[in-house]
Amino acid sequence: MTTETFTFTVNKTDGAARTGEIRMPRGVIRTPAFMPVGTAATVKAMYPDQVKALGADVVLGNTYHLMLRPGAERVARLGGLHQFMNWPYPILTDSGGFQVMSLSALRKVDETGVTFQSHIDGSRYFMSPERSIEIQGLLGSDIQMQLDECVRLPCSEEEAERAMRLSLRWAERCRIAFGEQPGKAMFGIVQGGAVERLRIESARELAAMDLKGYAIGGLAVGEPQEVMLRMIETVEPHMPREKPRYLMGVGTPDDIVEAVRRGVDMFDCVMPTRAGRHGQVFTKHGRMNLRNARFAEDTRPLDEHSKCTASNTYSRAYLHHLVRSNEILGMMLLTWNNLAYYQELMAGLRKAIAEGRLEDHIGEIKEGWVRGERDSKAEIGQHADNIAMPAEG
Repeated sequence: MTTETFTFTVNKTDGAARTGEIRMPRGVIRTPAFMPVGTAATVKAMYPDQVKALGADVVLGNTYHLMLRPGAERVARLGGLHQFMNWPYPILTDSGGFQVMSLSALRKVDETGVTFQSHIDGSRYFMSPERSIEIQGLLGSDIQMQLDECVRLPCSEEEAERAMRLSLRWAERCRIAFGEQPGKAMFGIVQGGAVERLRIESARELAAMDLKGYAIGGLAVGEPQEVMLRMIETVEPHMPREKPRYLMGVGTPDDIVEAVRRGVDMFDCVMPTRAGRHGQVFTKHGRMNLRNARFAEDTRPLDEHSKCTASNTYSRAYLHHLVRSNEILGMMLLTWNNLAYYQELMAGLRKAIAEGRLEDHIGEIKEGWVRGERDSKAEIGQHADNIAMPAEG
């Protein structure tokens, strides 16, 4: 049941892990949740009704890309992002800060905001914390993110501290600009690089602002997984327990499982869609590259037990052919499989937390990956043997 206000309820815990619900006018988000990324008002290679049918309760839109093309004001004139992309359910928009830092060739950051050049045509733009919130409002976003400065890791402690303090000041400006919007939310973003004291200070300062939710940003940007997990463990005790926690831009299935174990509620990542467009699939048997020659005559589906048509119907041989031929259908089917797997992964984690058996469930998930990798290596060896065997006679 939806509500006219934004609410978050933790229904069950298992260790640090939680399962719950975010309720808002456009729908209910079951947590832990994976949000498919719809960068330019589309989850690439997927129909919106497919995305919903897989179990996604919310998708992510990208402020930077949408402000450049087609433009936030135009989207507003066309009825808002939900109507524009035919997705009547919750939408979270990021602030655009990460893309400004990573995509813009020329940029200048100061107290007022960021001046940058478009990666499309080189035209100049200025984004302040207030303008970021304004754009997200024009898009009609349900969950809006503060503008922050995301630094690449590794970086110096001085650089991490400068960006963290600037992000805190911008968070307060975003909070004021957002104001009171019934049924919607603005989340703050914890920064601080890989420095524990900075992460703790950022989390505490943001918690004092009494925002609707909190994200952990600036991770999954090239640092080892153990650094990312240590930062989550550092921050978690200082994040309000009654508010949702969002780990931005994460990640692999293993990253997600480990972060859920540590109390994270929300995730987004381009990995399942991007990998699908490049011949990579995620399954309960682990990761596979359908470009590999060993799949050329493999008549098995990706996962015969999956409920997803892309996973249980088409042979690996056919998918291999589509990928090697650069056929659009291959990209569509592999993306479909990957998003189905991610949603099945989340549903399984929610169920395991509710039943108090998360650790056993994670063990089963990881055993499936290990077994699949072991079987794959055996198949590769067998395939190589077959190729090397001389013809009889």
